[in-house]
Amino acid sequence: MLKKLIQSIRSPLRRPRAVRTTPEVVGNHQHSLRREQFSRNAVNVVERLTKAGYQAYIVGGGVRDPLLGIPPKDFDVATSATPEQVRAEFRNARVIGRRFKLVHVHFGREIIEVATFRANHPVTEDDDTNNAHASRNEAGRILRDNVYGTLEDDAQRRDFTINALYFDVTGERILDYAHGVRDIRNRLIRLIGDPEQRYLEDPVRMLRAVRFAAKLDFEIEKHSAAPIRRLAPLLNEIPSARLFDEILKLFLSGKAERTFELLNEYELFAPLFPASAKALKDDPEYAGKLMRQALANTDERIRLGKPVTPAFLFAALLWPALPARVLKLQDRGMPPIPAMQEAAHELILEQCRRTAVPKRFTIPIREIWDMQERLPRRQGKKADLLLENPRFRAGYDFLLLRESAGEETGGLGDWWTDYQEASDGERRGMIRNLASQQEEGGSAAPRKRRRGGSNRRRRGPRTEGASSE
Repeated sequence: MLKKLIQSIRSPLRRPRAVRTTPEVVGNHQHSLRREQFSRNAVNVVERLTKAGYQAYIVGGGVRDPLLGIPPKDFDVATSATPEQVRAEFRNARVIGRRFKLVHVHFGREIIEVATFRANHPVTEDDDTNNAHASRNEAGRILRDNVYGTLEDDAQRRDFTINALYFDVTGERILDYAHGVRDIRNRLIRLIGDPEQRYLEDPVRMLRAVRFAAKLDFEIEKHSAAPIRRLAPLLNEIPSARLFDEILKLFLSGKAERTFELLNEYELFAPLFPASAKALKDDPEYAGKLMRQALANTDERIRLGKPVTPAFLFAALLWPALPARVLKLQDRGMPPIPAMQEAAHELILEQCRRTAVPKRFTIPIREIWDMQERLPRRQGKKADLLLENPRFRAGYDFLLLRESAGEETGGLGDWWTDYQEASDGERRGMIRNLASQQEEGGSAAPRKRRRGGSNRRRRGPRTEGASSE
């Protein structure tokens, strides 16, 4: 199927439509950027390379974000100097990478990333097949990217117009090869070159388009958006470890909820979370509400500067796919707890094949889910032992998340909220009252759902949406 999809895309491989060979020069009277706004170390790198006879500019997000009034996360430099030449200029420099060689210049905790101008791999109409296979695999992915070129070449091979802006620190000018300043003003994400071809070169560009659109509150330009739904299956060929890294960038940027909406709009969520996408389709109200609430909680924690971890977030995104699997195993005669454990194991294993979730996250995911089975079991000393469990807070927050999505737990969240705030004597009374009630049984996963939520006061929801637990 994937091979047919690739063959259906325009062939042979061609260079993207050329960007301007002469840049539009945006003078300092036409924009608000001043060299004092940039990292002193980045400016120092540019000036030293320029003094040594090389071209050098601050490029990418370090230019784009200040134009939007956003503090840049870091600063990158593009230069005509090769990695070896850059290293020769800076004793505190280190060459990294093989497929794509870069230089990291270290200034204490700050690292300035320096990249040599790149050119597209030489592909001609007469000999495109041999040349293409020399630098790409059969699906068109670039296998090596150390063909150096000019500044114009470098602008052409960048992905989006808003990332092809070069800041000259000496004259405080912006060199704009692809109308990136205009697209920033119009709040558009636009690919440089032919969109189909650029997505074929690297399907992750579809995720990057979504990430930038969500992060910057931009729209994806219509021609750049048009092929995405059809080409979304190309993500199935991307290595699982790389997809995991991309998911972290997508959902831990502070715009996770908006990202989720765009991923679903462009049918990119299913290649990343196949089981969750199916659960979302089967029960859009419950699954959608739970996922969106978890993502909103994550965005809020990031906004407040609180620590986050992907474990809680993955637990929430995968949870809606779990109940049906638990019930299926129970129908075969498996007891509730083993059914929960087996279903969780299978679901996480499947997800890891798609996105290589590290063990340091899969273990707490399972512990959070396991806590959902243990929280209803409060008789005797079990409640106090659960409170001492290091994963209790994450499990409790997850319980509140389930209830906020409409899942009926018999008031379990309120009970645990009261229990945490009660005195020792009050806690003993609460345990005695449980003895007169029918013991809750069965799996936590398939509980009935309710509309709305309780009006009783809860602790939280701190809902980790990726908490530090």
